Amino acid sequence: MGMADLYREVMDLNMMDDNDQKKDVAKAFFEKLNYMKLPEYFNWADEIFEGLHVKERGDKKAFIWADINTEESKSYTYREFAAQGNQCLNGLRKAGVKKGDNMYMMVPIVPETWFTSYASIKGGLVAVPTATTMTERELEFRFQTYPPDSILAEEIYTDIIDAALKTTQMTPKIKLVRGKKAGWTSYTELAKEPVEAEPAKTKSNDLLFCFFTSGTTGLPKRVGHTATSYPLGHLSTSVMTGIQTGDIHHNLGAPGWAKWAWSSFFGPLNVGATATGFNFTVLDGDKYLKMITTHKISTFCAPPTAWRMFINLDTSKFDFSNLRQSIGAGEPLNPEVITRWKALTGTEIRDFYGQTESTAMIGNHPWMNGKMKSGSFGHPSFMYDVALVDDEGKELTVPNEPGHIVVKLDKWRSIGLFTEYIGAPEKMASVFMNNYYYTGDRASIDEDGYWWFVGRSDDVIKSSDFRIGPFEVESAILEHPAVAESAIVGVPDEKRHQLVKAFVILKQNQKPSRELALELFQHTIKILAKFKIPRIIEFVPQVPKTLSGKIRRVELRQQEIDRQEKGDQSEKQEYFYSDFPELSSKSKK
Repeated sequence: MGMADLYREVMDLNMMDDNDQKKDVAKAFFEKLNYMKLPEYFNWADEIFEGLHVKERGDKKAFIWADINTEESKSYTYREFAAQGNQCLNGLRKAGVKKGDNMYMMVPIVPETWFTSYASIKGGLVAVPTATTMTERELEFRFQTYPPDSILAEEIYTDIIDAALKTTQMTPKIKLVRGKKAGWTSYTELAKEPVEAEPAKTKSNDLLFCFFTSGTTGLPKRVGHTATSYPLGHLSTSVMTGIQTGDIHHNLGAPGWAKWAWSSFFGPLNVGATATGFNFTVLDGDKYLKMITTHKISTFCAPPTAWRMFINLDTSKFDFSNLRQSIGAGEPLNPEVITRWKALTGTEIRDFYGQTESTAMIGNHPWMNGKMKSGSFGHPSFMYDVALVDDEGKELTVPNEPGHIVVKLDKWRSIGLFTEYIGAPEKMASVFMNNYYYTGDRASIDEDGYWWFVGRSDDVIKSSDFRIGPFEVESAILEHPAVAESAIVGVPDEKRHQLVKAFVILKQNQKPSRELALELFQHTIKILAKFKIPRIIEFVPQVPKTLSGKIRRVELRQQEIDRQEKGDQSEKQEYFYSDFPELSSKSKK
C-alpha cells in the first residue's frame, strides 16, 4: 500500500454519512496505521500534495486568502499553490539553503506563510514558525539556541530581527521580506524562479518542524516533529475535524503556533479540501463573521475566546447556511457557549484537545454529533492509546477520579507524537517515563467514557489562545531594580480563561504604590510580548514555598480561586492593568 492510499482512505471515511459505520471504519483504519511499518522515505509535498491532489484535482481551489478590513481576497488552485511553493524553494536553494537547514517565518496571516511552509516540507527544511509578537530579547534567545539559516519576515519586523541578528552575530544565508528592506531579498523576486522543483529525499524520521513552546521551570523548549509525525500524524486531526474534500475550511489562528499547522494547513490540505486564511490585527467579530459567510466557510475552527465573542453579536444579518461543522480547541469551552452557538447557527461546537507535542488526541468526533456532553472534550482518537494515571503512575479505573493524561507507549508509539525536545534530554526524561508520555495535563473520565478536562499538571498559563510560561515573566519582572522576588500564576477570568497575575516581593527600601505598579507594567511591556505581560500586580511580603524553596504556584492559584468564590474584598496592594489609562495605546501620542 502506498502512502497516498492512506490519505484516500481518510477522504472516503470523512465522506461517509452513517456515523456508526464511520466510527467503525475509523477505528479499523487507525489500528492498521498504528502498527504498519512506515517507509524509509516520505515527502508529503511531493507524494500527497502534488502526487495525489495536484494530479487529481489540480484546478480545484486549495487556498483562499482575505483581509477582514480591506476585504481584498486572493485564491489559488492546487496547481498554483504548488507552483508558488516550488518557486520559493528554488529561490532558497539558489541562496545556498539546503536540506536540514532551518527557515524562520515571522509573518502574519498572508499567503506567503502557506507557500513557504510548503517549500520547507518539500525541500527538507526545518520550519520554525515564529509569532509576530516576539520581542528582540525573545528572538535573541531563539537565534542563540537555534541559529537561523533562512528567514521570512514582514517588513515591519525586519528592524527587530536585524537587531537580534547583530547582537547574536548570526548571518542567515537569505533573508526574505514581504516588502522592501535594504539587506533583504524581496519575496516578489521569487516569481522569477521555475514553477517546478525537485523534492528532497526526506526520511520518515527527518526533523521538519521546530516549535518553541513555553515551559514552567525554564526558557522555551524546542518541540521537534518529523516528516511523518505532522503530515501523517495529522490524519487524526483531519478525521477529528471531519473535513471533507468539498469543504472550505477555516481556522481562526495565527502562524507562529502549532495550531496553525494543525488546522490551517494539514487538516484541510491532507484531504484535498480548501484551506483559508483571514488576515486581521484586532479581532472584530462582525467583520470576521462577514468573511466566514462571504467565503461560504463550511467547517470552522476557533478558540473559546472567539466563540465567546461571536455568541454575543447580532448574528441575524449573517447567512450560516453553508456552515456544516463548528470546532473548538485551545482550552475548555463553557457549555453555555456551545448551546448559544447551536441556537444561532444550528451547529454544535465540537471541542477537542491536543498539544504542540501531538496532533488531535482527544475530542468530540463527527460521529458524536447529537451525543456530546456539554463541557466534555470527548473520547480519545484511535491514533492514540491514552489513559489516566495517579501520582504514582498507576492507571486509574474509577470513574470521575482526576488523573494525569498520559499516552501509553507499550503497544505502539503514536505517529502523531513529537520526536523530542531538541537539545533537552533532561526534559525528555521527565515526560517519558515507564512507557508513558506525560502530557502535563489532568482530566477525569465519567462512567460513560467521556473525558473532562481538569487543568494543567504544571503551571503553564492559558490566556485566550496563548500558552505562557511563568518563568519568562518572573525573569522579566526581576530585572526591575525594586523587585526582590516574583511569582507568576494564571487566575480565572471569564473572557480569557486566565489572566497573568504577578505576586511581587519588593526590596527592603521599596514601598508598594500605584506609581511603582505602573513602572512594572511599563517595564514588562518593553521586554515581553504583549500577551505575556501581567494584567494584575499584587505586592506581597512573601509567597508560599516548598521546603526546598520552590514557589508553590498551585497554592497561589487556589488562593485566587477561593477569593473569587467568596467575593473576598479585603484590602490588598493590588493593581490592574486596565485601571491605568497611561498604558492604553489610545493615550499615547
